[in-house]
Amino acid sequence: MVPRALLTTLTDSRDAQPARRRLALDFSPRFGETARMDKRVVAIAAGVAGVALVALAIVYFALPARSLPSFFPGHEAGSDRHHIKHGIAALLLGLAAFALAWFQSGPKSAN
Repeated sequence: MVPRALLTTLTDSRDAQPARRRLALDFSPRFGETARMDKRVVAIAAGVAGVALVALAIVYFALPARSLPSFFPGHEAGSDRHHIKHGIAALLLGLAAFALAWFQSGPKSAN
């Protein structure tokens, strides 16, 4: 069920039959505030994910496979190799998350 505050019925003035009605979204200013709030939440979540992924990349670069926590992909008991590719992937994903946060926190579009 859609909340009544979100929908309003409008008579289509282009139609010859005014009895025809259709549902339309109510684009009042309060919905613009919600959109800005959503962008802020996305920016914060992307920033937190970026920090976590960069920290994960540092762990992959610094620790050998035997020292990784057992729930990390690439944990191998007794292995001395480092998972450089896992670290590069985590670093690139972290940078992408930071870019998303940056673009989401930018000014409102001119439209």
